[in-house]
Amino acid sequence: MRKILSNKLYLYLTEFFAGMSVMAVELAASRLLAPYFSSSQIVYTIIIGTVMIAMALGNIYGGRSADKDPNPDKLYRRMLVAAIWIAAIPVVGKYIIIGISGLVIFTVNSNFLVIAAFVSAMVVFVFPLFLLGTVTPSLAAYTIGSLSDSGKVVGRLGACNTVGSIIGTFLPTFVTIPSVGTAVTFLIFAGILLALCVIYFISSKVSPVRTAVGIILFVVCCVFGWSGNFAFWEKDLTYEGESIYNYLQVREDDKSVILSTNVLFGVQSVYQKDGGLTGMYYDYAMAAPVMAGVYDTEKKEDFSILVLGNGSGTFATQCRKHFGINKIDAVEIDQSITDLAREYFALPEDVNVYTYDGRAYLNASEEKYNVIMVDAYQDITVPFQMSSKEFFSLVKDHLKEDGVLVVNMSMRGKGENTINSYLADTISTLFSEVYTIDVTYSSNRELFASNNKDMMDVFKAGYGPLIIRSNTMDHDVFLMSDTVYKGMARYVPGDRVMTDDKAPVELLSMQAIDGIIYDEVAYFKDIYNEKGIKGVIDALQ
Repeated sequence: MRKILSNKLYLYLTEFFAGMSVMAVELAASRLLAPYFSSSQIVYTIIIGTVMIAMALGNIYGGRSADKDPNPDKLYRRMLVAAIWIAAIPVVGKYIIIGISGLVIFTVNSNFLVIAAFVSAMVVFVFPLFLLGTVTPSLAAYTIGSLSDSGKVVGRLGACNTVGSIIGTFLPTFVTIPSVGTAVTFLIFAGILLALCVIYFISSKVSPVRTAVGIILFVVCCVFGWSGNFAFWEKDLTYEGESIYNYLQVREDDKSVILSTNVLFGVQSVYQKDGGLTGMYYDYAMAAPVMAGVYDTEKKEDFSILVLGNGSGTFATQCRKHFGINKIDAVEIDQSITDLAREYFALPEDVNVYTYDGRAYLNASEEKYNVIMVDAYQDITVPFQMSSKEFFSLVKDHLKEDGVLVVNMSMRGKGENTINSYLADTISTLFSEVYTIDVTYSSNRELFASNNKDMMDVFKAGYGPLIIRSNTMDHDVFLMSDTVYKGMARYVPGDRVMTDDKAPVELLSMQAIDGIIYDEVAYFKDIYNEKGIKGVIDALQ
């Protein structure tokens, strides 16, 4: 036994920091994958399953290895390799993820994101976590001196691992990722593992070459991996960063500013620099205030709107500009997005934004509104607690008597049993008037609901007079309202109702996005099948 291990303290420290690093890598993995595959329960499940596979295999190998050759040098060599691998993840991980995603899209016909996320997690994370999985059984072999104290020793090792795991759970989420980002978080915990190994090898006067090489490689990874640039192919981003909840990206051109919380797909908010409409679903949603009687002079003074899932405030900003509504409340769980909204998206200062979960806000508030906009669904990230009958019952309770609910359902999907069908059926159990319209040149569908049986008459009466007004923006609102009025269809509900107990939003959303991806890549897939990858590259140029 090496001198540094003689009192077993260093072995317990090794167990502590190994447990901490495993959990830190697991949480950082969720942030590394989220910009590409979303932060849905499915992605979390894949990550947790990958970690469990790696740890189980590591436990088996570590126990066998320690029984055959109880030499601590080998354990710390494995930990050294794990440290360097983890440090390399910020350098090469995003390229591996993009490469695997492209390969999967062109080679499979369904479950694109599930397969791509699983394969990415296996390739990037299994090996270093497998190596860390060998720590506990190896340390048990080194620390147990006799059967009489085996229970006590194993108990201490387990406690050290558990305490380390607890710290490794909270530290990345609340400290390192929000303050320094995902990339540096990987480097921090890789550095901790590396320091353990370096101290061991130097004190034991073994493996000087491995130690030197490990330090050099770690320094190289720090130099090239510190940046949190997830969208590495984007050269002119206005802003790219991370919050406690999201990857955040702002890009702009001469006409507009766009917020995205996902690298591969999805636009969350748009701001037109000339103050005009966006041509997107936000414009369609502006029909809701008209349906609720915003042009009724008796209602105008007390007319109010609530936005659940404000993002950078496109809907709120447009309603303030074009309808002159004084009271607009908004709820956005991510304060960093609200900060970006104020800085880049001209969100009016007098729009009250509450940093809160949408449902929690409804539980805490007694306000009633003329319009409630639910815009909390993006790609496959659909909060189940904001998709159930219980949630929409809360929404109904916060609407005035003739109030209107508008919901942005981000993925239409194909067939009958889609996420949007489930949402519409659920809403229809609470509202008598439910209409939907598909947004042109988009996968979005807008749903309008009310218990005012005259909602459509109010809508037509409200937008009709706009055509004779001289203001250019009013004319734009008329054209938008006319498009919505003519394109809306009364929804015929089924019995697909989601509740707090059963809301399979992740699986339904995954099915929808599979169809969207399939349609998007169909052209390139035909080229791939005919001419191979070279043909695809030529077509992209």
